Formats: sequence, C-alpha cells, structure tokens
Amino acid sequence: MDREETFLLRLYGDRPCGSKRIRGSWLLYATVLLSCFSFSLVGFDNGLMGGFINGDPFNRSFNYPTASLLSTVVAIYEIGGGVGAVAVSFFGDHIGRRQSIALGAILMIVGAVLQASAYQLSQMFVGRIISGFGIGILNSTVPILQAEVSPKASRGLYVAIYCSTLNLGIVTAYWLDFGLSYLDSEIAWRFPTAFQIVYLLAIVWLTFIVPESPRWLTAHDMQDDAVSVLAALTNREIDDPDVVQQYEEIMETVIMESAEGSGSWSDFYKSDALQSCRRLWTAIAIQVFQQLGGINAVIYYATTLFQQSIGFSPKMSRLMSGFLQTWMFVASFIPWLLIDRTGRKPLILGGILVEGIVMAVQTVLIYQIQHHNRIQHSAAIGAAAMLFVFESAFTIGLQSTGWVYPSEILPLRLRAKGSAISTAANWISNFFVVEITPPAIQNIGYRTYIIFTVFNVCFLPIVWFWFKETKGLSLEDVDCLFADDQTIEMYRLMVGGGVPIDEADEEDQQKDDESEDYLEQASSTSGPLF
Repeated sequence: MDREETFLLRLYGDRPCGSKRIRGSWLLYATVLLSCFSFSLVGFDNGLMGGFINGDPFNRSFNYPTASLLSTVVAIYEIGGGVGAVAVSFFGDHIGRRQSIALGAILMIVGAVLQASAYQLSQMFVGRIISGFGIGILNSTVPILQAEVSPKASRGLYVAIYCSTLNLGIVTAYWLDFGLSYLDSEIAWRFPTAFQIVYLLAIVWLTFIVPESPRWLTAHDMQDDAVSVLAALTNREIDDPDVVQQYEEIMETVIMESAEGSGSWSDFYKSDALQSCRRLWTAIAIQVFQQLGGINAVIYYATTLFQQSIGFSPKMSRLMSGFLQTWMFVASFIPWLLIDRTGRKPLILGGILVEGIVMAVQTVLIYQIQHHNRIQHSAAIGAAAMLFVFESAFTIGLQSTGWVYPSEILPLRLRAKGSAISTAANWISNFFVVEITPPAIQNIGYRTYIIFTVFNVCFLPIVWFWFKETKGLSLEDVDCLFADDQTIEMYRLMVGGGVPIDEADEEDQQKDDESEDYLEQASSTSGPLF
C-alpha cells in the first residue's frame, strides 16, 4: 500500500526508525515506555469510575440516576473497547502499528474532554463510548508492536513491565479518587476524568520516537525500511551479520505464511498447515479467561464488595480498595522474575487454580457474613484477605501472560486481525462482568462467587490440553511450533529454492552473499539512516 494514501501515513511514513537521535537499547526502551503509558491508561480507566460513581458530587451532577443506569455508564466503556478492537482489525494492517496507536490516543483525548465537561448523562455516554473505542485500538495494537520489536529472550519481561504499569494506573486512579472524595464539588470527578489526557499526550509524543514494526514493514514490501529499523534497534550497521540473519528469518516467515494465505478473514477458518484457526481461538480464550475469572468484578467494584458483601463502612471500604490495588501493583513485580524463566503456561495454570480456590473460599465466607452474625467479624477479615490473594494470583498468572501470549501465538499475516478479535473478546467479556456484578451482588449475594468459581475450574483443562509454551521462541519459531516436520521441511525447501537442507551449505552461503549485496545496494539508494 502506498504510504501517501492516508494522512497518518504521510505523517509517519518518512520515519520508520522513529527518532533520529536515539537507537539501540534506548529505542527499545522508548517502545517499552509507550507500552507502559498505554497500559497505565488502561488501568487508570479501569479504576477511575469505581472511586466516584457512588459519590454525591457525581450523582448530583446527573440528577441521581438509578443503580442500573450507573452500571451501564461504567460498562458502556467496554462496548466501545470491543468496537474499537474490531474496527482496528480492518485498517490496522494497512496503516501500521504506530499510526494505529496514535489514532487510538487521539480518539481517547476527544472522549476524555467530553466526559470531563459533561452536564448531561447522554454526553457522558458518548464520551465513554469514544474513549472505549480509542482504548480498544490501543489495547489491540500496543502488545503487537512491543512483541515485534522485543528480543525473544526478554519479550515476556517487557510485557510484565507494562502490566505492572497497568496496575500502577489502577492505583493512581483509586488514590486520586480517594483524596478528592472529601471534596463536595464536581472537581472530585471532573479532575480525575480529565487527568487521563496527560497519559494520552505522552503516548502521541512517543509515537514519533518509537520505530515501526520491522515485521509489518517486511510484510508490506518495505524491505529497506525493515532493515533500517532492525539496525537501529540493535545499534548496528545494516550489513551486520546479525541484522542480515534476523531480516532473513522474518522474510522466510513472510514467504511461508504467504503460501498459506493472503491474510484475509477467511484464513482463520481454513484448516491450514500452520493451524491458524486453532491459534486464533487460543488467543481469544486467554483474553476471555482474564475477565470471566472475576478480576474486573474486583477492580471496578472493590469499594462495593468491601461495603455490600463484606460489610465495611463506606470510608473503610474506599480505604481498603486503595490498599487492595496498591498490593496488586506490588505483586505485579513478581512475574518480572518468572515469565521468561518459568514460561507462560505454568503461570496461567497456577493463576487460574488459585483464583478458583479463592472464589470457592470466598463463597463460604460471604455466606457466613450474610447468614451467621456470630462469626461475621472473623469471616469479614477472611473475605477481605481473599480479595488480596485473588488479585495476587491474577497479576502473576493471567495478567502477566494474557497480553503477551496472543501476540506471540498468532501468525504474522493474521496478527493484527487476530489480536483485534481477541482484544474485542476481552472487552465483551469485561462488559458482561462489569454489567452483572452490581445486580448479582444485590440479588443473589454469595452465589455470585460460585459463578466465578465454576468459570475458573472450567478453564484449567482447556489450558492444560490446548495451550502451547512459547517461552524463549522467536515469533518466527512459533510457526514451527504448530506445523509438523514435513510442513516445515517443505517451506524451507521453498525458501531455499528447492535444495534439500542437508545438501544446501553452498547454496546458503550464496544466499547470504546475495543478501549482503542487496543490503549494500539498499543502503546506497535509500539515503542516510539518521
């Protein structure tokens, strides 16, 4: 596609390597910082409404809407997120990773302005939907960009880092709401709603610094730019052997996947040699498991759970909610040490198992609180402790893996579409949980936790038998994880020109020489890198 066809491509197209002033590790760190701001924003929005939606200043501004209407105000954001995630699947592969991220951030700025300035609930609805649309685009695209520029040995670590910043965003929102809750003024909710614009301006600025994905560039016949980005990321020259080897691996994957399909939607439903359909459903599954396990019932409505389920006072409930999210942030540092050592699958299994046990125990404790006054105090302490254990299990297990795994597991030609669909599944599941939690707690009480217990128990065998481990693999190697030996050999022969692998040493050397000649020619015709 011609890079001059859209405004965003004209804006970014001449700078595939990002900033001209930084390269090497600093360029990678800039990408990590972009991911951190994006996911910190996700966390901030997750924790934002729960802190003030039950407060008098917010309700007074909108003439005291009903509880069901308020829950819809919160949950409509998830609908926007799902729509945004689906929408980016249609244009994300055309305009690239950076441009998609910038578009999502701009939409969120518009949505934040509408929300912070709202005096009618209808305007708040529109602002929430637009913001949700933008965050859906960000949520789908940021993990792809991060995975496609990160070294394979530390790819999980970088994702764990921005999951920690997601939790930091939740903590920031909770304590900001708590501090402003003492004000009997609209500032108590308008200021924190507008504060997210700080994150968004930082994201827009960073899109001019970070590089475009070299894998996206290669897949779109921009080989010169792809090699330049690889060289910039590794702080090497474009004819360096490591750069040449990495580029050739990416090109081989592009050729292999092109033979399986064009990257259209129909490719997901084909029974191809790379198991694209299975990989899509795996990506969807882990995103759905994140939500249906019950995490956003805890994050969005922690104050409600402490107050209505456990029986704490309103002030104590707000305070405990702040402590709970602070603890989740602290616990999110644990996966930094585990995800690239232990692997993805063990963390997922362990996290789901503990979540299921906690929800089962929570069912018993909440039952005791609501039906046996004699041990109500002890049960309340235990139930509060279980929320802390639950969030620890989630951030170590599903949260640390849930955003890296879809980007790893999906084939390159379908990565943007598959990530968008799996993210949309996350938002739709999130909407379901956020919408039903308040009426469920009010109407069926302790039985709410039985629902989450059953979900977590059902997830365990699916992960055990269906998921594959991707620890330590390059994104190109993941294709081989799903293909049989005969298929791998066939595509290697295709890439190598039909020469058997064990007889191709001289041919391989000739290919390397030709690749170096091509790169030298490219460097002489494409101008200086920086």
